[in-house]
Amino acid sequence: MSQQVVIGAAHWIYLSGVAVIVLTMILRANVVVPSIVGTALVVFALTGSPVTALAGVFSASLVAAKELFNIFLVIAFMTALLNALKTLRSDIRMVEPFRMVMKNGHSAFFILAGITYVISLFFWPTPAVPLVSAILLPAAIAAGLPPLAGAMAIAIAGQGMALSSDYVIGVAPGISAKAAGAAVSAAVVADRALALSIITGTIALCLAYLSMRKHIVPACGTLLDRWQARAGGAAEPVDGGTFDKAEIAKGTAHAEPLATDSNIEASLSMVARRRVKWSKCFAIVTPVAFLTVVAVMVLPKLGTGVQDLKGGDAAALVGGVAALLMILATLAAEGPRRMLDVCPEHITDGFVFAFKAMGSVLPIAGFFFVGAGETAAQILGLPPGKAPSLLFELIQAYQHMIPDNHVLVAFGVLIVGMITGIDGSGFAGLPLTGTLAGALGPVVGFDPATLAAVGQMGAVWTGGGTLVAWSSLIAVAGFARVPVLDAVRALLIPVLIGLACSTVAAMVLWS
Repeated sequence: MSQQVVIGAAHWIYLSGVAVIVLTMILRANVVVPSIVGTALVVFALTGSPVTALAGVFSASLVAAKELFNIFLVIAFMTALLNALKTLRSDIRMVEPFRMVMKNGHSAFFILAGITYVISLFFWPTPAVPLVSAILLPAAIAAGLPPLAGAMAIAIAGQGMALSSDYVIGVAPGISAKAAGAAVSAAVVADRALALSIITGTIALCLAYLSMRKHIVPACGTLLDRWQARAGGAAEPVDGGTFDKAEIAKGTAHAEPLATDSNIEASLSMVARRRVKWSKCFAIVTPVAFLTVVAVMVLPKLGTGVQDLKGGDAAALVGGVAALLMILATLAAEGPRRMLDVCPEHITDGFVFAFKAMGSVLPIAGFFFVGAGETAAQILGLPPGKAPSLLFELIQAYQHMIPDNHVLVAFGVLIVGMITGIDGSGFAGLPLTGTLAGALGPVVGFDPATLAAVGQMGAVWTGGGTLVAWSSLIAVAGFARVPVLDAVRALLIPVLIGLACSTVAAMVLWS
């Protein structure tokens, strides 16, 4: 039996900080300042020293940076690779052939979703949205798919399915696992999140298709003309959200809109003749390389005897492959001499994007890391095991008030995740849902990795760009030229039903 937990001022200040952060998210404001203030107050309550409290603000963000820097590296290398592929126009060649198979609006809906999912899984939805919207969406509309249905397919597959699992790049499961504690594996969270995202996305896609099926019309060339005649561009949201992902997404678009065959041909013709073969080569090599990486990650779990990747090996492999492909693509595009100068530029641009997209997470994660024993010891400069685990101790002290009901706990963490996503940033709430999963799971007998994955679903599906109009959904609606509120209303029921079904599946399969 564990010794009696003594609840002090630090526990209540930490809990109050969590409540303030959640309220700030509900009000769609940035939570970095409340996180910094909360960190200082908690450290002061623990140590009684104002000097240590101020230093703790820096230490908390530094510990978060050390714990999560592998994530920044992967994002940087993947972004650098995408920039190198854009120089060769290989990114266009990767998706352009799928225009040929969009014979009608029904097949176009699922092809649009499938390609968006694959690209978003490897490069995030941020660059996938303008690429797919510019090349595949016009073909889908000409095939008879309503623009709203196209926006729904892109949002569900990219901002929903791909981003909520984040299986290849591993940002979301990495943050969730770190917050849940040392005993929770990021690989396990990633596997559970992948399964839950597929369940949620499949149900949401099917319901979205059924709701829009009667609006699909026979293919006609005038459909594209009418769509292109609409006012282009997305209206600015009232509040851009924590990471302003709508602006980031629009910033990844090509300089010229690629809505027609002639524009695509013109873009591809910009590649010098000597580079055409390399443009085609990397359009094939890049997806094959990353599909091989996914196979290496998945095969050990199928009992094939292939050695399983441990710890951060999966993220390291993704980053290494991206770096190698980036160097080779730049070599093909620029030649040996210029490659030495251009590769560092691509990597620098990658880090700029990584910190623009994820930099706000560090002070937020730092606050929640103060409440976890393993990371709190590093922040306070104490030996391992000597720092209190504030949230866990609060739950342990009042566990008699927590209903021992898996349904209530699972849906409670899901709802908390959805609340944290209201600010329009899917990742800002992951330190909270991960911390809750690590603290609540052992108390009620629920697998913490599964609970963290459930919370991740709620946070990312809501804030990532499917349920709130001030998230990156504004970019999807803008490219599709539909009102963003219409997209929110159309997505609401399919996504909510999908999340409910995946949460039930999590309880049945892994609780």
